Amino acid sequence: MTVFQDQPNPSAVLLRAGELVVQNLPVPELGPTDVLVNIKATGICGSDIHYFAHGRNGNIVVKEPLVMGHESSGEIVAIGSAVQSLKPGDRVAVEPGVTCRTCNMCKSGLYNLCPDVAFAATPPVHGTLCRYYKHPEDLCFKLPDNVSYEEGALVEPLSVGLYSIERGNVKVGDRVIIFGAGPVGLLCAAAAKAAGAACVMIADIAPSRLKFAASYYTDVQILLDKPSPNEPNIEYARRTATRILEDYGGYADCVLDCTGVETCVQLAVLLTKNGGAAVLVGLGASIQALPVDEIANRQVDIRGIRRYCNVSTRYSIAEPRSDQCQAAHYTHLYNESSQGSISALQGSKGWCHQDTN
Repeated sequence: MTVFQDQPNPSAVLLRAGELVVQNLPVPELGPTDVLVNIKATGICGSDIHYFAHGRNGNIVVKEPLVMGHESSGEIVAIGSAVQSLKPGDRVAVEPGVTCRTCNMCKSGLYNLCPDVAFAATPPVHGTLCRYYKHPEDLCFKLPDNVSYEEGALVEPLSVGLYSIERGNVKVGDRVIIFGAGPVGLLCAAAAKAAGAACVMIADIAPSRLKFAASYYTDVQILLDKPSPNEPNIEYARRTATRILEDYGGYADCVLDCTGVETCVQLAVLLTKNGGAAVLVGLGASIQALPVDEIANRQVDIRGIRRYCNVSTRYSIAEPRSDQCQAAHYTHLYNESSQGSISALQGSKGWCHQDTN
């Protein structure tokens, strides 16, 4: 029992597709190794938007009321009896997946593949878009003084970018192409540059996104056209790949698709060099057509990514680069009103800023 048990805990609760309300939920009781985090900033992920718009994300369906959010940072306000590494007043980023810690995947270090992971805002596990959130001590990471809460919330999607680049084996001097200039694509670009990539190209159908990307760790911005009426996806992909190869200097060592769109997945294969890696970061339709001849004959490695694991984000975020936060440039204040949360969820991606209590 903490002094916060009787405090209000306004939480953004998804009742069903399109219906989001703010409810006052009980402040959770702490176990010996838990901490209570006063959430200060939460990002809106693509999965949040899927749950809000459709009541599902892929084959994961919202069947009961669900607190949204998993990209969060905040201040420790209470600790369990056995907590040693954190204290009230510490500013932390939250790693939102709690694994079993005992299965073969966890023991091998690939804890992101734990079959029993309880991930925030993934039904039936409640998320972080609330005032007070309980979490294990060892999954909360201290933020340096020069890192804001907004940047701290970006540590989670930045981890996706870092792990994607690791899965793609991006090295110093590599050429990288990224499909999708949204926040995850931009953070993949930042991670690629940090890994030493010589040329990072990013492609999107939205000129506004490419305009922003031009100032954010990308060397080349490629505006994609849309398929012609009745044009098969693979024909569009082959036509577009030919144009990109001719206009931008050939194949890439690694191509990352951050969209999940079938044509972009096909393009990722077609634009990867012989023996290179195409990394599937975005999640789209469960069944998609791929140019298997290209994959087999050119030995293109198709690599999936399941969130992240063992990334060294906490060792790099202390560098004073406030522009990291610009990746989520859609901003909305969350003043404990359901309309505020709905506005953010209807945007492409954004922030819900908690109040200062």
